Amino acid sequence: MDHNPEGVSESAARAARDLRVVVSRLRRRIREVAGDDDLTPSQVSALTLVGKGGAATASTLASAEGVRPQSMAATLAVLEQHGLIRRSPDPDDGRRQLVTLTEAGRERVEGDRQARQEWLARALQDRYSEGERQTVLAALSLLERLTQP
Repeated sequence: MDHNPEGVSESAARAARDLRVVVSRLRRRIREVAGDDDLTPSQVSALTLVGKGGAATASTLASAEGVRPQSMAATLAVLEQHGLIRRSPDPDDGRRQLVTLTEAGRERVEGDRQARQEWLARALQDRYSEGERQTVLAALSLLERLTQP
C-alpha cells in the first residue's frame, strides 16, 4: 500500500503516482516507435546527448548521464562500432578526445526524432478530439512548472 508523505494531499500523491506511470509507459512506447532495437536505452540516450550538445568528452557525457566514466566508455565503444560517433583529439588538450556524431549518427538521431514526433502527432490526432487535445496542451502547460527551479 502506498504511503503519502506528511502534508501531501491524497490527490497530489495520486497525481504523482499516475503521472510517473503514464510518463514511463509513454517513454517506452516512443522508444518502440523509433526502432532502436539494435541499441540499448543508454546507448540511445548517449547518442541523443551528443546530437543535442555537439562535441563532448567522454567524462562530460558520463557526468551528464549520471554514469561512471567506464560505463560511458563502453557505451561509446558500441556507438563507434556502429559507425554513429567518431572520436578525435581535443584541440585544447591533446590528452582528451572529443566525441561527435558521424553523418550516419546525425541521420539516426534526426530520423529517430522525426519518427517519434510523427507517431505522437498522429496518435494525438487519431485518438483525441480537438477539445481533448486542448486539455492535453493545458495540462502540459501546468506540468511545465514542475521543470522550473
